[in-house]
Amino acid sequence: MAQGEAKTLKYSPVIGLEIHVELNTKTKMFCRCLADYFAKKPNTHTCPVCLGLPGALPYINQEAINKCLLIGLALECQVSSESRFERKNYFYPDLPKGYQISQYRWPLCKNGKLKLSDGTIVNINRVHQEEDTGKLMHQGEDTVVDFNRSGVPLVEIVTEPDFTTSEAVREYAKSLQQLFRYLKVSNADMERGDMRLEANISLRPEGQTELPAYRVELKNINSFSFMVKAIEYEIKRQSEELEKGTKLTQQTRGWDDNKKVTYPQREKEEAHDYRYFPEPDLPEIMISMNQIDQIKSEMPELPLQAQKRLVEKLGITVSDAQILTENAEKLTYFEEAVELAIAEQVSPKQVANEILNRGVDIQKTSIIELVNSLVQRRSAVISDDETIRSWAKEAITENPQAVSDYKNGKTNAIMSLVGSVMRKSQGRADANIVKQLLEKLLYV
Repeated sequence: MAQGEAKTLKYSPVIGLEIHVELNTKTKMFCRCLADYFAKKPNTHTCPVCLGLPGALPYINQEAINKCLLIGLALECQVSSESRFERKNYFYPDLPKGYQISQYRWPLCKNGKLKLSDGTIVNINRVHQEEDTGKLMHQGEDTVVDFNRSGVPLVEIVTEPDFTTSEAVREYAKSLQQLFRYLKVSNADMERGDMRLEANISLRPEGQTELPAYRVELKNINSFSFMVKAIEYEIKRQSEELEKGTKLTQQTRGWDDNKKVTYPQREKEEAHDYRYFPEPDLPEIMISMNQIDQIKSEMPELPLQAQKRLVEKLGITVSDAQILTENAEKLTYFEEAVELAIAEQVSPKQVANEILNRGVDIQKTSIIELVNSLVQRRSAVISDDETIRSWAKEAITENPQAVSDYKNGKTNAIMSLVGSVMRKSQGRADANIVKQLLEKLLYV
């Protein structure tokens, strides 16, 4: 190494994720106050129990427990035969009791997993039940608190530190959002705060297998894009600090999207700092095999199972199947349309192409209208290669971002180009030919 030349160290990110999701139960976790607090007048959905007033005794919402178990089973977790609530002690202005009823040593579900599209297995440490806190609102120089959210059932899903990229975090989080909606346990609306993301990030020298001695937690992020930006910023910040020889410590940080930076909130606590101890006012939860079997029997078909069925039984491409199963409503619409279309000798692939390539609004277009449109156009399909090739070249020129995304491995980006060609042809081009020609042109 030449004199004065800086030594460049390379680091690998170590990322774990915590996702909080509010359950859509009718009442709160430990009382009978209505859990639908959004946009309601502040502090009107409260009672002595969720306000933690002296002498008020909590009791367990069984519907919330069942929905937590449903999430755990969908994530292939082991269900604990015995579980217990604990008091997590910390003093925040949005937590009137001065402690949160949560789970630490005896979670309802543990040791689960979820597979990402590239085959990576994300190991899930725990899925546990707890209660939400109140909500602080800043008004000028004043801060007020609304306790309507306090006590709403909240499930926390904690992964092992298995992530190394922000994009893998995004895929995992979006997969969980999709799962919550399929299971109908939550709206998982991030703008409303139904689902919140937290990431624990640290860096270690490339090749090192031991976990770093510190971790920085990014707290309460309510957007997939914000999470990606925050993680990427934090990796850069920590790398620069380590290069300078700074010893990083446990810390909680927030994300400022206006400044595009993370900022320190407090030194991060360890589990022992919360002084967990069993909640004395709640009984131990006993889960029987009969209860587990009953919940399993009520579990709907999950997204990955639906995708596999569409590919194997209907001949739909993997990429199309992923889009068609984005939510249960779209899948139901597609399957009902296929059932009617087959009777009219219209193939499932044609139905899929109509929905995906022409951007059919399933809220405004009835299934009968969709199928009739396909039948009417069947005799007027354009399959001339040269005509379609001309439209395809125009689409490639007009959509450089989609072209770049496709060439960088985001294969679903080709559907944007297919849709452009279909619009140019007024829906009359053979979508299969369109896609084949685009694939050829993109590799020239």
